[in-house]
Amino acid sequence: MLEAIVLAGGFGTRLKEVVPDLPKPMAPIHGKPFLAYLLDNLAEKGFGRVILSLGYMAEKIIDYFGCQYEGMDLLYSIESEALGTGGATKLALEKCTQDHVYVINGDTYLDFEVIEIEEIWRKNQQPIILATEVQNTSRYGSLEILGDRVISFKEKKFIESGLINAGCYIFKKPQLESFIDNDRFSLEIDFLMHEVKKEMFKVYLSRGLFIDIGIPEDYQKAQFILPI
Repeated sequence: MLEAIVLAGGFGTRLKEVVPDLPKPMAPIHGKPFLAYLLDNLAEKGFGRVILSLGYMAEKIIDYFGCQYEGMDLLYSIESEALGTGGATKLALEKCTQDHVYVINGDTYLDFEVIEIEEIWRKNQQPIILATEVQNTSRYGSLEILGDRVISFKEKKFIESGLINAGCYIFKKPQLESFIDNDRFSLEIDFLMHEVKKEMFKVYLSRGLFIDIGIPEDYQKAQFILPI
């Protein structure tokens, strides 16, 4: 069974001006929560179990989605205090049952190629960072690749075209065990930036649709890019 964690607990500070009364993943696209698009995408790919990692306004998400959605079991991992993306992921991993799990940012839509990614996992059973190519990397920073692995995360600066972290990872269930319980840490800054220098993190370049609604300009773009 395919299993995913969706990180949907952030405050969404940069979107406050357009969705002041909702958590960021509930921002409406054509009247439908952005998170529903993410879950629809996972259901279409055959996922059976999704852990929603929540914090800010968790009850709005729980009340809307409940325990089942499009044939998937929904479970909730709720932070009692802000743990950062890393701490939230570690807490949610406790609810996982499979040997590997997809970890997905709740403000990012990526139509990834699950069959190809699963084949890579079966051959290597090594963590994978999904990448996508964009025309301007200044908002995200870029990935430095050597062969089929990520070797570093580069600072945010303008590069006309480059590979960025697409906000989706495939982790082993015990991936974050080196951090003690209740640690507050960033998944990218405190974990990935250091671990890619020590452990093999494979890279997979997704060709699917990518959109990040983290800022108002891209949230507005999503209204035209995602289907009605």
